[in-house]
Amino acid sequence: MITFYFLQSSLVPSASDVNSSFNYFPIAVQLLFAVGFVVLMMVVTHLLGPKRGTEEKLENFESGIEISGNARQPLAVKYFLVAILFVLFDVEVIFFYPYAVNFRHLGWEGFAAVLAFVGFFLAGFYYIIKKGALRWED
Repeated sequence: MITFYFLQSSLVPSASDVNSSFNYFPIAVQLLFAVGFVVLMMVVTHLLGPKRGTEEKLENFESGIEISGNARQPLAVKYFLVAILFVLFDVEVIFFYPYAVNFRHLGWEGFAAVLAFVGFFLAGFYYIIKKGALRWED
């Protein structure tokens, strides 16, 4: 009888039960099971897995290429600069998605805001080109 009352009351929450901390209990249980499963699998694989650490297995693997020289040679800053610029402009493009989804609701005011955003976007791109950040000949 108590179990039935519990199930019935959990299906139709009253106004006072909507924001109770008990609503987060299933999330906590799921998180507990997930963390427990990960820990259990790591322990089991550590205990049951093979333990043969030969010199060849412990050597660094470089995609099948024989290791030569020092791995601490400096790379050209151009590679990092292009990577950072890619991330910067890639993240900026993500901001177009909310406008694309809600463009009818936003109307002309939203269109003006997107045009301003594109203007700043292009100004930054123009600045990068003028500074020579994408020139590879140097």
